[in-house]
Amino acid sequence: MSCSIGRVQLEHHREALGIGERAPRISWRFGGDAQNWTQAAYEIEITDADSQISKVYKVISSASVLVPWPGEPLQTGKPVSIRVRAFGSSSGPGTAWSESVVAEAGLLERIDWFGSKLISAARECDPEAPKRPVLLRRKFTNQLQTKRARLYITAQGVYEAHINGQRVGTEVLAPGWTSYTHRLIYQTFDVTDLIQSGQNVLTAQVAEGWFSGRLGFLGGKRNIWGETMGLIAKLVLTGDDGDVTVISTDSKWISGTGALQTSELYDGEVCDLRLDPEGWLTVEFDDSMWDGVTTLPLPESTLVAPDGPPVRKIEEIKAVETFKSPSGKTIVDFGQNLVGWVRVSLSGPKGQVVKLLHTEVLEHGEAATRPLRGCKATDTIILSGHDQLWEPKFTFHGFRYLQVDGLPVTGELKLNDITAIVVHTDMEQTGWFECSNPLLNKLHQNIRWGIKGNFLSIPTDCPQRDERLGWTGDIHVFASTANYYYDTCGMLLSWSKDLAAEQMADGSGVPPFFCPNVFLDDPKVPTAIWGDAVVGLPWNLYKSFGDCEILSRHMGSMQAWLNRGIVRDQTTNLWRENSYQFGDWLDPKAPFDEPGMSITDPGLVANAYLIHITTLMHKISLALHLPAQAKSYASSVLKLKAAYQNRYITPEGRVVADTQTALALCIHFDLFASLAQQSVAASRLCDLILRNSRFKIATGFAGTPLVGHALSKVGASQLFYRMLYHKKTPSWLYQVTMGATTMWERWDSMLPDGSVNPGEMTSFNHYALGAVADWMHSNIAGLTCIEPGWRKFRIAPVPGGDLEFANATFISPYGKIEIGWKIDEEKFRMSVAVPPNTRADIVLPGATDKEKVITVGSGKHDFESEYLKPEWPPLPFYPDYYPHDDDVP
Repeated sequence: MSCSIGRVQLEHHREALGIGERAPRISWRFGGDAQNWTQAAYEIEITDADSQISKVYKVISSASVLVPWPGEPLQTGKPVSIRVRAFGSSSGPGTAWSESVVAEAGLLERIDWFGSKLISAARECDPEAPKRPVLLRRKFTNQLQTKRARLYITAQGVYEAHINGQRVGTEVLAPGWTSYTHRLIYQTFDVTDLIQSGQNVLTAQVAEGWFSGRLGFLGGKRNIWGETMGLIAKLVLTGDDGDVTVISTDSKWISGTGALQTSELYDGEVCDLRLDPEGWLTVEFDDSMWDGVTTLPLPESTLVAPDGPPVRKIEEIKAVETFKSPSGKTIVDFGQNLVGWVRVSLSGPKGQVVKLLHTEVLEHGEAATRPLRGCKATDTIILSGHDQLWEPKFTFHGFRYLQVDGLPVTGELKLNDITAIVVHTDMEQTGWFECSNPLLNKLHQNIRWGIKGNFLSIPTDCPQRDERLGWTGDIHVFASTANYYYDTCGMLLSWSKDLAAEQMADGSGVPPFFCPNVFLDDPKVPTAIWGDAVVGLPWNLYKSFGDCEILSRHMGSMQAWLNRGIVRDQTTNLWRENSYQFGDWLDPKAPFDEPGMSITDPGLVANAYLIHITTLMHKISLALHLPAQAKSYASSVLKLKAAYQNRYITPEGRVVADTQTALALCIHFDLFASLAQQSVAASRLCDLILRNSRFKIATGFAGTPLVGHALSKVGASQLFYRMLYHKKTPSWLYQVTMGATTMWERWDSMLPDGSVNPGEMTSFNHYALGAVADWMHSNIAGLTCIEPGWRKFRIAPVPGGDLEFANATFISPYGKIEIGWKIDEEKFRMSVAVPPNTRADIVLPGATDKEKVITVGSGKHDFESEYLKPEWPPLPFYPDYYPHDDDVP
């Protein structure tokens, strides 16, 4: 049996070059199967990369997640290597040293950018039109024996950089999307291997991106953060002798234009290959006819190092079929709804125009463009007459199908000629799940693809139409699910900083509906669930990753929302009755053209979440060791519950909004005055499911994430299994049986006849309703977190349906957790793996109270118990003489 240290991480960075912390906290994961191993002490060795002088710091502590930096503060451009070893509580040699991780601080102060300007093209442009991407060049001579070279770079817009014709880094759509008024992220690259003696050239291409491109629905807006797209860069060369050469963005640069005519996020790129200045990336290129640049001061926003990973090309998907539509159009099917673009091999006569139209679905055999609304999603390529392997640079699309127009008459598109490039934030995958039901496995996979498609720099609602915004409500209800699939912490931490900045900027305490806010001139409207994200998201990040600093950093934002942002009734302190609420958004009973017209009272929904976030504030205060504040919030919860019960709950326990959502909220958030009331509500919820909806889902954004948990809480897990298995609309598996490869915005974004829902909002890649995966992880796999950061967790599977087995793997901040169970001849058998330095509470199905909790330490453990499968499937209640058409899942 062994114990080892796996990944060593600084803060929440996947890569530690150019980080923004002088004293980053350190975490390490454990591997191995050592039994009951707990850490008693650790050593951190920090080695200066230049002098190779090392210092070892020993600490007596069991902590292995986010421990304090023990050494001298990091300095800009001065790399150090870090490695760790740990010692167990029993005598012995401890673990071996981990692999070394190199860390280096970026530019930590504004003065570090001294000499660098914002440079842009000298030419004038129409501010109301799409901006033509600009090419920028700077030749320089290197006379050093280069030991180290760093490029610090960002843009107002999006950029791609080269040195001597070689691509810098692997990021795409850099620097990503932030609230540019407040924060502009820069990247740091080690470009030592790209620098040569003598003449060199640093080049960049900049497009409008999110900064000044068109964003938003109802036509959207341009130039939200400014009209000037441009580049900010600083190249630092350090010689063996310590001499330093700095190349900054200044008046010595020159600018030109190339093949790209326009490059828009919504509408795609227009690329005229005839105008490509061949060789412009190289030193030898003749740039004598190029223009100068306009230099401007650095933006007022703070230039910051990234908190999380960048956007990258993650995988490639080959086309599975090409065919002709009924109207004769050439259609390519990639078999998967994805986000990114295509790389295509093109040939044809000079001036031939080829258009690539991207859609998520087909309708009546044709590319369905209506769901795109005011988004063209079309890349246009004008051929040069030479064979070309082409892909766009500064746009992205949500699509499964590609309509190709303008191929030469003699041209034939072959499957090998075209590849889809999947693009998203390069998060580490941390969660896996499978079970014996292939449709549930497909559902779980579809939810993952929804995350891939919408975690692109920020968490968006959808990736395809004229929206693609960071809606707060979506990520609020989905964060715990996402945190299982991926290590989202760095990305969501960055986004939450922007959300807090935009919330606090005007003193109202009200966050925008979406962040970054693309309608800066519109008043911010307080609303529950969406506004509550400023409390719910930091709490979810704390639970998943164990970082208490996230809570302390956001305390001002959270208190501003509760104290000033929420519009309250002066008597009850509940939400004011006439306040606007999204409520149970996209309730399946709502009219297709009125998605907010849910059958559940939006006030009830808002006030249930108000009590929930106030309860979270009590827990947050305890976590931050603020007892007086915790006591105050606990008192507020009691008063709010009393007012809520008086308004919405009868003495018997019936809820005035007699819906799945209302009952699930009250059960899940503990809003009843007694268990007897909760029992009445639970009975009513089960009755609604059996009699009224007959296992079909009847919840929207507010209720969907919670209805399964509410049923499990009252011992009705089998009923939720039956809902999960249902295949008629509205249901999760309806989408799967209709061929979905992602989660949809509406339960019936595509109608049973194959036509697209007539509603204005009909996305086929919307992760919010995929929050059901959280129930699958916590009930089918049985995995839930007890102590923040997964220091202690619970494994308590609840088998159901026709499942014969389930397997789950989760990489926690401490190491890999593995669960596998199967049912065999009335026996439940389970194997689990618990990582070192953690504990797990095991609860077997059907265990008596005396046997209920088995606490184990690290290592592999096997369990077995008697198990009798419950009756399956549960049957609905029908009126007399009514056809029994919902008996079979």
